[in-house]
Amino acid sequence: MTDTLTPSPDAAPNGARRGGLWHRLYHGETTFDFVGKRRIGFALSGLAIVISLLSFAFRGLNYGIDFEGGVAWEVTAERVTRPDVESILEDNGIAAGDAKIQTLSSASGERIRVQVGAQPSDVQTAVRQDLARAAGVDVQDVSLNSVSASWGSEITEKAVRALIVFFIVLTLYITVRFEWKMAIASLIAVFHDLIISVGVYSVLGWEVTPATVVAFLTILGFSLYDTIVVFDKVHENAKRFGTRVTYSDIVNLSMNQVLMRSLNTTLAAILPILSLLVVGSWMLGAVTLEEFALALLVGMIVGAYSSIYIATPLLAILKEREPKYQAVRQRLEKVGARQSATTRLRSEERVALAMAATDEAGEREASGDGAEGRGDGGGPAGTPSGSTGGVRQAPPKPSTGLTHAPRPRKKKRR
Repeated sequence: MTDTLTPSPDAAPNGARRGGLWHRLYHGETTFDFVGKRRIGFALSGLAIVISLLSFAFRGLNYGIDFEGGVAWEVTAERVTRPDVESILEDNGIAAGDAKIQTLSSASGERIRVQVGAQPSDVQTAVRQDLARAAGVDVQDVSLNSVSASWGSEITEKAVRALIVFFIVLTLYITVRFEWKMAIASLIAVFHDLIISVGVYSVLGWEVTPATVVAFLTILGFSLYDTIVVFDKVHENAKRFGTRVTYSDIVNLSMNQVLMRSLNTTLAAILPILSLLVVGSWMLGAVTLEEFALALLVGMIVGAYSSIYIATPLLAILKEREPKYQAVRQRLEKVGARQSATTRLRSEERVALAMAATDEAGEREASGDGAEGRGDGGGPAGTPSGSTGGVRQAPPKPSTGLTHAPRPRKKKRR
């Protein structure tokens, strides 16, 4: 016989079998053990961080002209090839090996972009004229962009100051809103996102521009938002369950409850970014959009990952060190009655359902009072409808999962 309050996990409240994974995700009914599997997430993140640091040490970052300073020319590539560009640079006293030559594709065709260090104005003009002559276009059709190195250092200093202010405000807000341990877990997750996101640019050799820096600051805010959503649910469940279960169980329960929300939020944010990247950059040729969209795409994926596998498991580790939660774990392990918060929550829901089923059965019995007094159904007076031979029959079992029939109601005295 199955207890009404503890049915099979696959049994839905209405007696039907629960749906598949997507159904459970959308209804917050999954039971993934995020804290128990934290070593897998930590190992993957550790590997990614090591690769990023090694790339920083041996490859560095591919800084754009706005950071390094220098001169950049851009011309149509219909009649100009890479060897032609290298020959023009050598003729004007510029080492072709030190130049950065890129071919950019867009809806309007291919263009060649040449970037070198700082050059005198007469050299800039001569290279521009030679490129126009080789491409068979007017000099005005060859774009020229010159940036001093001081401008790049100024941008770097402003970016560093913005990051410092961001971290300070982040720490203060989470400490006041929740607690300092949540602030520490959030800071570690944000550093994790920053290192891996920038590491992807270093490994793949993507160019770092001011638009990239703005995108990095944007994704830090997105990662923080996703983490705060999870922490808010953890905070709520911690108040609800108190010290009846371990903090790891509370974290697992909270993560499963908001998992689909986090995935939906990330997906809804990624789709417009893919539109910017595919339509705006690759189809319409807006190179600036490509620099911005790539950083957003990488950062949002890493941020969503860190909020699930880095921030919340770290919070569970920090909180489990508190004496009250250590006592909870020891008590539950001692009596062998450890019950996860997820199971406890489902039990509470089943209690409510069982109470509702009992009330429904009582209403059905009450609805038969008039029939008993009137003798409806062809039986003698005082016999319930549907009875035979004057013998009272027990009402049918309700289809709510109760394991025993309701107690027969005593007949009223005349």
